Amino acid sequence: MNTKLWPGFIDILKADIVPALGCTEPVVAALAGAMARERFQGKIDNIIISVSPNLMKNAMGVMVPGTGMVGLPIATAVGIIAGDVDAKLEVLNKITADDVIEAKKMLKSGIISTQVASVTQPLYAKVTLSNSEHNISVTISGTHTHLSRIEEDGITTYLDENISAKKKTKNYFFNQATFQDIYDFAVFSPIENMAFIYQAYQLNNALSQEGLKHSYGLQIGMTYQRNVEKGLLANDVMLQIMSRTAAASDARMGGAMKPAVSNSGSGNQGIAATMPVVVVAEHLKVERETLIRALVLSHLMAIYIKKDQHKLSALCGATTASMGATAGITWLLGGDAEKISYAISSMIGDVAGVICDGAKASCAMKVSSSATAAFKAALLALEGIRVTGNEGIVCDSVEDSIQNLTALANGSMTQIDTQILDLMVKKVS
Repeated sequence: MNTKLWPGFIDILKADIVPALGCTEPVVAALAGAMARERFQGKIDNIIISVSPNLMKNAMGVMVPGTGMVGLPIATAVGIIAGDVDAKLEVLNKITADDVIEAKKMLKSGIISTQVASVTQPLYAKVTLSNSEHNISVTISGTHTHLSRIEEDGITTYLDENISAKKKTKNYFFNQATFQDIYDFAVFSPIENMAFIYQAYQLNNALSQEGLKHSYGLQIGMTYQRNVEKGLLANDVMLQIMSRTAAASDARMGGAMKPAVSNSGSGNQGIAATMPVVVVAEHLKVERETLIRALVLSHLMAIYIKKDQHKLSALCGATTASMGATAGITWLLGGDAEKISYAISSMIGDVAGVICDGAKASCAMKVSSSATAAFKAALLALEGIRVTGNEGIVCDSVEDSIQNLTALANGSMTQIDTQILDLMVKKVS
């Protein structure tokens, strides 16, 4: 048992499992806007939002919390007017109805323009504020909160290009780790080292309850529950996994003013790695420590599976996060590391290749489908059944299967991503 890796696992979890209010892509622009406004003096006459194609794709159709509107312009406007820079991915947590009114006036005035930047980074947002005397630009890139550049009146006053080095350090650490190391950490590490993960249950479950009580997005979770009342669906564990996971995504993508605990920079991935595990844990009536260990196994396995995949890939992140969930579920139901590897292999055989066509209300459908696949794979694994190495991209080794999934995400799906963006832009042009 390689306990030397355990402190690094804790650091990775604390860095990647954080609260986020609203979809994290428009939030990046809101955060950049808020940072720029802190440094800007005088009346703002012009605002330019310049983002990478991938960020544009994930910001075009998603509701911005508290605004009742979608898109980068409104997110950036409320970030400039009332953004809380210190709150990072919860930058919009203090906006009021009056702030939204002011932001809508800003949009109506025509001073905001949005453009796609010619950059190679998948995650990139630059917000520029200007008037006749001053010009301030703030760039966030690499990760959702990494401030990479500040330019003031044509002079670069801040530059931090170390994100690649930081990513390499994280990947180097993960490359020393194995599937078995993650399992051992989650199951045997002292519980006091991982108790912070309980926040994922608290916030994502609260978001789920919000989605079940109010009409957000496509109302996937509420629709499942209504059909239980009609007698068309049974109120079993599978239904609860589907409805409660989808409801959290409904609320998040529908603009609820409640944060999700994210995974790898995505609230939906955090939801997908949390809620299926929570439902099974509650059904089994396990103790808090057992729930915490299951959530650690789920979230860390999700990060491990995604570690080499490009940010904002065309591969739907809810599917990889749910591969973490199947690990947590399988363990809760009595499965060991071998059975968990079976479950993940079956997930790869089932939902690999689901596309990400931007953040939007219908993400709740993909979250629900992935959560369902996680439970199905766990049940099969406990019976000793798995998608075998003779089938498709799945290999006999779960490690090799994960690498094949990464090759798919980073290879041909980059071309798919270009096609998806082209199709989406044509709809609004």
